[in-house]
Amino acid sequence: MINFRYHVVSLTAVFLALAIGLVVGTAALNGPVADTLKDRVDALSKDNSNYREQANQYREELNRTQDFATEVSPALLGGKLAGRKILIMVMPSGQDYAEGVTSMLKVAGARITGTVTVQDKFFDPANAYELLNLADKASQPTVPAEGLPLNSDGVETSSALLAVALLQQAVPVTTGDLTAVLTAYTEPGYISVSDNLVPGAEATVVVSGLPPVDRDAAKKNQNAVTFTTQFAKDRPLVVGGNGIGDGNLVAEVRADPTLVKGISTVDNVSTEQGQLATALTVVERVVAGRVGHYGLSAGATSQVPKAAV
Repeated sequence: MINFRYHVVSLTAVFLALAIGLVVGTAALNGPVADTLKDRVDALSKDNSNYREQANQYREELNRTQDFATEVSPALLGGKLAGRKILIMVMPSGQDYAEGVTSMLKVAGARITGTVTVQDKFFDPANAYELLNLADKASQPTVPAEGLPLNSDGVETSSALLAVALLQQAVPVTTGDLTAVLTAYTEPGYISVSDNLVPGAEATVVVSGLPPVDRDAAKKNQNAVTFTTQFAKDRPLVVGGNGIGDGNLVAEVRADPTLVKGISTVDNVSTEQGQLATALTVVERVVAGRVGHYGLSAGATSQVPKAAV
């Protein structure tokens, strides 16, 4: 009769056999398995090294591409804007790109009448009434309030006054009147201006970047468009910005059936290629009188104007 002790001995024998089998099997397979795992680790390490070198190569190629744009700019731009008076208006998000755009315009021979940086405060809807009152107080004999928009939009009215002060007019704006207007807006922090800024620009380049993302972003984007359009009335205007983010200035211009016909745009101004394209677009707009849209985002017809002027 099979008793309990027999079952215990049998089970012990079974487990002992399994343990011996695992030890023997592991010992037998340990060499091949270890070799296989080592081969895989070595292969992955080589892959990572290759990908790292490839990424470094792409980075170097990108840097070289940026250098290429700078190196060819004299051949593409040299003298094409000689003597032309260009105003640079910089949006709050465009300050990192303004210097590059300005450098390209100077390569083309442009005379930069000055740089005006518009602060975020200018587009804040909370300041609309203050801007409206400021426009009335800041007007001067050669920068009159007559002819400004007759509405309650402070951004539009102040933008229109600044456009009159900075752009070429039938009755030239005096340096003193320009200084008075600009001081009215710089003292409360609405704008900042470069040294030796003069009136009489024949065209404007607006340099923009990413759109705002705060709770007033939609209204600020609308105000940026309103501001920009005041500098496009009867004068050439090019917007150098990007196509990223809801409500960005380039996309807003391209989406408007009227503005898209009168304002040129470039959507990759954060790169040297985009800054070169912006200068080429200014040449096209100012010299040839053509409107175009360039870059990499929706609405661009090509990366640069197709024909050299």
